[in-house]
Amino acid sequence: MRLLRPVNPRLIVFAMLVAFCLLNRLLAQSTPTAETKALAFLQREVPAWKQTNGCFSCHNNGDAVRALFAAQQQGYSIPTEAFTDTINWLRAPEHWEENKGDPGFSDKRLASLQFAAALLSAIDAGQVKDLAPLHLAARKLIAEQSPDGTWKIDAGNTLGSPATWGTPLATWMAWRVLQKAGLPEIIAARQKAERAIQAMKPQTVPTAAILLLMFADATEQTVRTKREESLQFLLRAQTRDGGWGPYADAPPECFDTAVVLLALNQTRSQTELSNVIQRGRVYLISQQSPDGSWPATTRPSGGTSYAQMMSTTGWVTLALLATKTEKR
Repeated sequence: MRLLRPVNPRLIVFAMLVAFCLLNRLLAQSTPTAETKALAFLQREVPAWKQTNGCFSCHNNGDAVRALFAAQQQGYSIPTEAFTDTINWLRAPEHWEENKGDPGFSDKRLASLQFAAALLSAIDAGQVKDLAPLHLAARKLIAEQSPDGTWKIDAGNTLGSPATWGTPLATWMAWRVLQKAGLPEIIAARQKAERAIQAMKPQTVPTAAILLLMFADATEQTVRTKREESLQFLLRAQTRDGGWGPYADAPPECFDTAVVLLALNQTRSQTELSNVIQRGRVYLISQQSPDGSWPATTRPSGGTSYAQMMSTTGWVTLALLATKTEKR
């Protein structure tokens, strides 16, 4: 009769530890995160507007789809049907003005900005290879630039909103398109936008965040000083809940918090700001709805709007994707 050799207890413990680690990893991968819940929501809703309304929108096919492109860049698996129609639309800026939206709710300048920003995101994600559509989009934006160098969207609301952005955010988003397009004939317009943003003062949370985004890598002393003023303003404005409102003493809003997190994530003192960013993330995650979306940030606060809800969800998803620490 052959006797079984006793198993080394250390091997048993080691095997149990390995199995435990593998089980934890599998559970972590199968547990939905705020990001994955948001992406599941956006994958359903982004194409739904065109299918239901027969037109493309600034919220679904602008802010929201940009979050899907950003997720794809990070390695998330996004079904192509979630943005195929949008990509085909973005590739043809010459037809953007033919969009069949409700004239009472359509702003052609805002649409050009939103679609140009989404096109830029599609290019960054590798979904659009040809820069010719971006060149055309950049020329369209130049035609809408104000004499002072800004893009005045929702000019009656100095704070802006998730879908309509407001002048500071719209100007920065347009500047990014012009910078990527890189055409010689748009250099003057791009420089005018830079000067316009530099002249802004960090007196509201959205404006301070834009100054931080615009000049994150600036080396000129005067610009660095304004960047530092903006950073300190944002640090003072963070609420006990971890979020940010439109003003330093205002209750937190999801959109304002998202834009601030995107701005803080661009600074070079990332390690010093990790706790500040984490508190902002905790606030945003606490506000997520069961379906994966976020409540609309509206001006004034507390309103209901599908467009603002979609754009809010897009901006928050972008912020969470940009600031998450775990790797896929």
